[in-house]
Parts: sequence; structure tokens; C-alpha cells
Amino acid sequence: MYKINEIFETLQGEATYTGTPSIFVRLQGCPVGCAWCDTKHTWEIDPELKSDLTAIVEKPADSEHWSEVSVTELLACFEQRGYQAKHIVITGGEPCLYDLNPMCEALHQNGFTTQIETSGTFEVKVPEQTWVTVSPKINMKGGYKMLASALHRANEIKHPIAMERHVEELESLLAEHQVQDKLIYLQPISQKAKATKLAIEVCIKKNWRLSVQLHKYLGIN
Repeated sequence: MYKINEIFETLQGEATYTGTPSIFVRLQGCPVGCAWCDTKHTWEIDPELKSDLTAIVEKPADSEHWSEVSVTELLACFEQRGYQAKHIVITGGEPCLYDLNPMCEALHQNGFTTQIETSGTFEVKVPEQTWVTVSPKINMKGGYKMLASALHRANEIKHPIAMERHVEELESLLAEHQVQDKLIYLQPISQKAKATKLAIEVCIKKNWRLSVQLHKYLGIN
């Protein structure tokens, strides 16, 4: 059973899978405490806010309500909603609070590809086929440390930046854990012009890649 805050179909707007039709499965719960998080409604698991799956899928706005859902119910939901996307993005919250092997294996068996988006502060429990996006959360309020195992498992590392200090933190993290041969994306926080300019300059200098949160420019989920 998984505690799910949100399910919706859209385009992936970030990093390698940008533009890919995707079903997002947003899990409830996250103790990391990222200051610029845009899904703070997923942080707490309040038993009084437990809802049924239909209410979660159809809720008109972000909320702290969540539903406890089995993999069988999740697959049935996709079919009932008529979703056409075959790429599943499991996000949060912090999805690696959960053992995601049962969910991902069932999805693969039913013809889906899977991707998770994690802070890298909890053990990554997914099958080998699952695409792992680590978005490093360094020195956040929750006090959790980045795990070397998560960084080395990552298929891509996507780092949000607003200033030079954030670039330096990423460089230090990669050097500390001897992370090499990974796809590295810089993602400007909140589409700010200064942050975007910095990200472009650093990406060109270091041969990294730019992630621009396409969905926000398009005004979609």
C-alpha cells in the first residue's frame, strides 16, 4: 500500500524525459524540508486527511489529503481515467521513504516505464530498469545527508540553483562522493532570469545540461 497525494497525466517538463507524456504519481510524506519546495502540502501524513482514491484523483487544487492505494488499485485507476501515457513518474514528497520495488515491477509487467524523482537522502529501492533522478538537497532544514549510494544509482542528477553557491555545493558533493559519468542538469529556481543566466553559463563551461521546467513555461501541471 502506498500513500498517494496526487495522480495526473501530463508532459514531463524536466531533464532527460522533457516532453514525454507521463503519468505522475505523487506520494505523501517528506521530512527533508527544502526551503523552495513547491509541494509542501505533501510533507505531513495526517491520518485525519486520509481520503478515498476518487477524491484524490479529482481534487481541484493542491491539498494535504492523501489516499492509501494498492498497486492493483493504481493500475485500475489508470485504466478508468483513460490515461494513454506509458511513462510513470513517481515523485513526492520523498518517494524513497517507500520500497518502490513492488510498484515499479508491477508497472513494468503492465507495459509501463518508470522514473523516480528523489532528494537522494534515503535509500533508493527500485528495480534496475527504473530511471532514477536525484535532485540533491544539501543542508536542508530536516538535516538529512546525501547518500553516496543514491548518487551512484542515479541515471541523472538534476540540481536546482539560484546563485553561485548552489553550483559550488554541487561541485563539492560530486567531488566528495567521486561521482563521474552522470548526466548533470542545472535547473534554475522559479525561472528567475539571473538564475537562468547563471545556469546557462555554467552548463556551457562544464558541458552539463539545462533543465528549464518546461511545464511551467507552458502553464500546465
